[in-house]
Amino acid sequence: MERLNDRNCNYLYINEEIRPLTSWEKFRQVCKRSIKGELFVGLWIVFREMVRKGNLATVKYPFEKLPISPRYRAIRKLLRLLESGNERCIGCGLCEKICVANCIRIDTSLGEDGRKKVSEYSINFGRCIYCGFCAEVCPELAIVHGGEYENASEQRAHFGLKEDMLTPIDIFKAGGQKEFPGYGSLSENASSLIKKTPLAYKEEKCTN
Repeated sequence: MERLNDRNCNYLYINEEIRPLTSWEKFRQVCKRSIKGELFVGLWIVFREMVRKGNLATVKYPFEKLPISPRYRAIRKLLRLLESGNERCIGCGLCEKICVANCIRIDTSLGEDGRKKVSEYSINFGRCIYCGFCAEVCPELAIVHGGEYENASEQRAHFGLKEDMLTPIDIFKAGGQKEFPGYGSLSENASSLIKKTPLAYKEEKCTN
């Protein structure tokens, strides 16, 4: 075995004519090539971290669950107005139009008061890619990404209906719905980014 030096590469030439013949020579060659000092260093690190107290790297799922970020894009929720408890969704259909996976379907109808209401709202979670465009484009902050990520199903087409995603009225009355801080919600400086109307600027000039 000899080493050949080149201008750009440093090759290691193995003379194939010199091969181990006996079983002992083959065993020595395997040990020489596979057992290195770095192997024992790695085993020592694993053993040290394993016996160290209070150094658990795993949790007992599903009995223990790690907290997720509020910006995590999981199963969607439909929220209600905090003032009245009515549905925030106005049936504009922007989420259905912008959906790149074509998995959102909305059916609207006129209510007794003559206003448009959402009668059916469904999402095919089997096709959803969780891009977040539906929550980002919603003008009423009605559809948001919640933190529920356990949505395993026995079939490919797994649908979420309006009744499943909308906050139940009893939970809402008990104060179970809070303003969502996750994906699709307003940022902290959202008020400063809103442009005023020309009349507002005119009123400021008059007062000054």
